[in-house]
Amino acid sequence: MSHLPARQHLALWPTPIGVYQWPQALESNALLARVFGALRATQSLQRPGEASPHFFASNDDLHQRIALPEWQALVSFIVEGLRDTVMAANGGWQDSQGQSPAFQIALEGLWFQISNKGVHHDIHTHGNCSWSGVYCVQVDDEARRCAHEVYGALNGVTRFYGPHFQHLGGAHMDLGSAYLQQPHTDIAPQPGQLVVFPAWLAHQAMPYAGEQDRIIVSFNASVHAAQGGNQRHAYGRG
Repeated sequence: MSHLPARQHLALWPTPIGVYQWPQALESNALLARVFGALRATQSLQRPGEASPHFFASNDDLHQRIALPEWQALVSFIVEGLRDTVMAANGGWQDSQGQSPAFQIALEGLWFQISNKGVHHDIHTHGNCSWSGVYCVQVDDEARRCAHEVYGALNGVTRFYGPHFQHLGGAHMDLGSAYLQQPHTDIAPQPGQLVVFPAWLAHQAMPYAGEQDRIIVSFNASVHAAQGGNQRHAYGRG
């Protein structure tokens, strides 16, 4: 007869988020910012009616448009961050022999965004993928960014809303539900920082205004068995 423990506390359904810093950012981000500026000019000429001085989003086909070694190094860093986050989220993914199964990561879309003058991106999720992420190429340094007279420390941060956020509207609030009183978390933008998160996680880019444009790379990804379907831009991992 098995004996159940007399007391258990279960922390169920965590939300995995991976945060990484690219070692090559210092020598590569400035070059990437110039490349993105050139691509912005090209796409704006092709679509003059969509041009905006304060916001720009590229097409999501950067894999087919950039062939620089620095860009390939960034993509490899993104894939490794995805791999580590996926492994951690799935309990290490080890079989009975302690081996990790082989799998491949497919980047379904990869694009950059440039924003300034209070531009923001409202609350949203990403579809048709299991993971998403954002890499910061350029933003004002922390002191200057946080000194904004209106936005303060929230200037340009990415805000993530926990799964229970949607239930707070009708919830009864007392000391027993104090753990619900922090329904979101903010991650401040830092050049070289990669944030990987589940695609279903609601998030938004808070308004940003600064001396430098806020430049980010965003992506969507899916994960498949090593012998899975013919996904585009797949990277084998074990």
